[in-house]
Amino acid sequence: MIKVGVLMGGPSAESGISMKTGESVLANLPKNYFGKDIVISKQGDWLFNGAFSHPEKILRSVDVVFNALHGVFGEDGKVQQILEVFGVPYTGSAVLASAVGMNKILAREFFGKAGLLTPLAAANKENEPSVEFAKRVLRTMGPAWVVKPASSGSSVGVSIARDFDALVSAVEAALAYGPRVIVEEFIEGREATCGVVDDFRKQEYYALPVIEIIPPEKSDFFDYDAKYGGETREVCPANFDQPVKTAMEDMARKAHKALGCRHYSRADFIVSKRRANGETKIYILEVNTLPGLTTESLLPKAINAIGSSYSEFLDHLLTLALKK
Repeated sequence: MIKVGVLMGGPSAESGISMKTGESVLANLPKNYFGKDIVISKQGDWLFNGAFSHPEKILRSVDVVFNALHGVFGEDGKVQQILEVFGVPYTGSAVLASAVGMNKILAREFFGKAGLLTPLAAANKENEPSVEFAKRVLRTMGPAWVVKPASSGSSVGVSIARDFDALVSAVEAALAYGPRVIVEEFIEGREATCGVVDDFRKQEYYALPVIEIIPPEKSDFFDYDAKYGGETREVCPANFDQPVKTAMEDMARKAHKALGCRHYSRADFIVSKRRANGETKIYILEVNTLPGLTTESLLPKAINAIGSSYSEFLDHLLTLALKK
């Protein structure tokens, strides 16, 4: 019996989603695995099966860690460093890919080098006043804008601004989640996502079916409430033309490789049709190195769509981790 420590919780704003991911993983582990919950509190304390303990003691008692953390500390390379120090195999991307993937500003540079199209964007400078940053954004690109914390997931702190005052307010709101903020041009289009799995079904980088995301009418985009409120339509496989789906699959693979992701990832896109000439353009927005695996999450739906199962997927990821 392989002992699996399922790492969840953490200090980030996404700790609640992480707990749901961890609970789903524990509930779906195949029979040859024995799951143990490792919870990191908001204060950074480590609990093993409900009792406080030292990370080293906890990690010495498991064969492999399933990293179900999301956001700061869990997805940015920090917990990966701890796991590396103690020599514990773990699922998901390693230190560098996690750090790059979590940093939206840095990730864009990697996407550009890989030839992937990204929206026009601007990032704030250290200690730059919000009003001055907003003025600089306005000189670079006109409204509307998508404002994001540079290092967060699950659309936490993300908002759309359509005028200057709203832009300043959105920047201030995003700064609550960290010192760096990125503002992108708002691109009218259809939202989509595509997962990639390593060494799956005899392919080095297997692209899962593209999913189209259709938020409820009350939402401007696939924000936190739309993601987890249960009202968003998620069409899998998506209803895009086959060339568009094939292009997104290829872009997801390229992004996965460009960041150096490991085991699995999920890339998010906007598909826009230019009114002038009818040309379709696909923009990559970001890569999630630890996509959510809750019952509402996108990746499990794509796994089911190819005739696989959640349990088979977990077994595959743990097998990859143990091969290290």
